[in-house]
Amino acid sequence: MDAPVNRLARNIRRVAHLDLPGGGQVVVQDGYAYIGHMKPPYGTTILDVRDPKNPRIAAEIRLDDDFSHTHKVRVAGDLMVTNVEQNRRHFLRKGAALPELRARLAGELGRKPSDAEVAAAAGVTPEQVAELDAARERGYRDGGFKVWDISDKTRPRLLTHHRTFGFGTHRFDMDADYAYISTEMEGYLGNILVIYDLKDPANPQEVSRWHLPGQHIAGGETPAWKGYKNRLHHAMRVGNEMWAALWHAGFRVLDVSDITRPRVVASHDYHPPFPEPTHTILPVSGLVAGRRIAVVMDEEHDHRPGRLHAFLWVFDVTDFDNITALSAFDVSELDSPWARAPGRFGAHQFREKLDEPLVFATWFAGGLRVVDVSDPFAPEETAFFIPEPVGDEASPQSNDVDVDENGLIYLLDRNRGFDILEMTNR
Repeated sequence: MDAPVNRLARNIRRVAHLDLPGGGQVVVQDGYAYIGHMKPPYGTTILDVRDPKNPRIAAEIRLDDDFSHTHKVRVAGDLMVTNVEQNRRHFLRKGAALPELRARLAGELGRKPSDAEVAAAAGVTPEQVAELDAARERGYRDGGFKVWDISDKTRPRLLTHHRTFGFGTHRFDMDADYAYISTEMEGYLGNILVIYDLKDPANPQEVSRWHLPGQHIAGGETPAWKGYKNRLHHAMRVGNEMWAALWHAGFRVLDVSDITRPRVVASHDYHPPFPEPTHTILPVSGLVAGRRIAVVMDEEHDHRPGRLHAFLWVFDVTDFDNITALSAFDVSELDSPWARAPGRFGAHQFREKLDEPLVFATWFAGGLRVVDVSDPFAPEETAFFIPEPVGDEASPQSNDVDVDENGLIYLLDRNRGFDILEMTNR
């Protein structure tokens, strides 16, 4: 049903809704929407949206098992790239610590610990101990990315499954020439940038890598942080620059005029004191109020009551040696009836194309927020749309958004649901 006026929507109306499985990314090209789903067996759905009031499924790619998910997707011409990443990766990696944990408990107890004792020490249930052991013994070797021929939208054809390492690939960028992959690689701690040449799309060739100092463990580097705190989330290409979001390490700008040697030309980190990780950064095309500005979204990841929610930043990046925060935009918990329902509330992602100073941002239980940054010191919300939860979901979880050449908005829920929207004041 349509969102009630003045409560869940302003200056936006729904054109169509589909009750699709939840997804991690949506991209639109030439009348088709490509959706990467969060959970197996659902892989990638291609929607024909040439009649936006009556979208229909053109093709569905299902996964063969539940060990991976392919929740990210990008397209360029007749090529589609989907990630391959270990499903439930954060939970399953706890299994790697169980042998050492058992040995420690055995030393303390003077006997072999029970599953219940191991579970209590690991912070899981006894049933989950068996699941973690099975996943560790099975291993995971499918992480990476797939390249597809989508010249026939109804029959995507797999060209290659390129395996990388570890968890595999998370979010990424691509164009007609290269794929800019955020992935684990052997010998490194956490995701790094690996750039692949797609000249022969059935045989991607690595051309370069970039990582934070401290990530290359096999090369003798030592991280100055614990665990996976500092790592590449993903990097977006803009001309000969790549704008890289680095989780709890802020962001970097890389010069890729020599694609074989990415090099850092700008760096900024605001952690601490801000608690939520850096998810995405992109500059706005051209100058805004005489400045070059960039928009940054932090991700509501592990929110604790009393701490700041994740929000949107505006930075002055005119001078790479003097990057300055100009302003921030946030959504009040009072602005969504599901702000404190189960699920996340704060910021997540924005449309990964800023060709005007208008930011289409997803805010989990806060829905879609459209923010005008033409005054970079005072971002102003011009429209919003909060979808109602679908089925038995406790809250909407707006996860990703894209906008087509006609201004139609495609909003994807993390758990369940997909909406096509339009602005009413443009």
